[in-house]
Amino acid sequence: MFSRSISSVAALGGFLALSQIATFAQGERWAFPCPTNDIARYTAHRVTQPIKIDGKLDEAAWKAAPTSPRFVDILSGQPVLHDTRATVLWDEDYLYVGYQLEEPNVRARFTNYNDTIYYDNDVELFIAGRDSYYEFEINGFNTIYEVFFIWDDAYEKAGFAKAPEFARSKLKPFNGVDFKTHPRGGRLGNFDWPFPGLKTAVHIDGTVNNDKDKDRGWSVEVALPWKGMKWLATDGRSLPPKDGDVWRMDFSRFNTYKAPPPAKDSGGWVWTRHGIWDSHIPECFAFIQFSTNAVSVLKR
Repeated sequence: MFSRSISSVAALGGFLALSQIATFAQGERWAFPCPTNDIARYTAHRVTQPIKIDGKLDEAAWKAAPTSPRFVDILSGQPVLHDTRATVLWDEDYLYVGYQLEEPNVRARFTNYNDTIYYDNDVELFIAGRDSYYEFEINGFNTIYEVFFIWDDAYEKAGFAKAPEFARSKLKPFNGVDFKTHPRGGRLGNFDWPFPGLKTAVHIDGTVNNDKDKDRGWSVEVALPWKGMKWLATDGRSLPPKDGDVWRMDFSRFNTYKAPPPAKDSGGWVWTRHGIWDSHIPECFAFIQFSTNAVSVLKR
């Protein structure tokens, strides 16, 4: 989510726990545009069978796991034109994220790695650590855009400055999209940082860029190795997570179109409302709690 014709982007200023959210809600001034009561909470269950990354989301684990509610508008939190939902699973090696998108006319333009697909119809994922966060975007052609952001105040003290991949010459300053008053300040972004071992796939239920037929939609499957997340774990969090660990993640969909009036559609649809055109606010990210309970034992 960068600044397309409408504008946008977001990340983490601190690994806020549930108790901290409660403290802000009861007394101190909450410095962020998302209402605390709107922040989603979700339990991600383990899988015991391999997940084939083909974009189809047809394994039994995907079907058994709970999905998110239908995405809402990023600004208002109101219902939106098409259904979008996300599901999170994990095992010892990977974090798995699946998206299901209703779309009667699947369209995509960009085909090269790190093309500006935030000007396309895309799906986005943000994963926050204490000192940094990772942004992932993908379109209907399985074209990927990814950035690794580091909070300015953590660049030296968290050890990023000593890593060749985060040399100052490789970083660009970033101060958010529409929310430019984050209490933690600015961040530095490596806009050429491929997530180690990342696997992605897209499945189209229809045809891409064909106005002559009606599509059902598309789905996205992502596998992110825990071993590739060491720079998100500078706070000492366990990789893979332990039972009960809570991470902050954001799940969204951005479109080059909007629902016609009288609908007030910003073009950005999310699991958790942000209240502003900006995905880069980790304090607004969903709370994802990891459970070692196997998804196969869940009852729908």
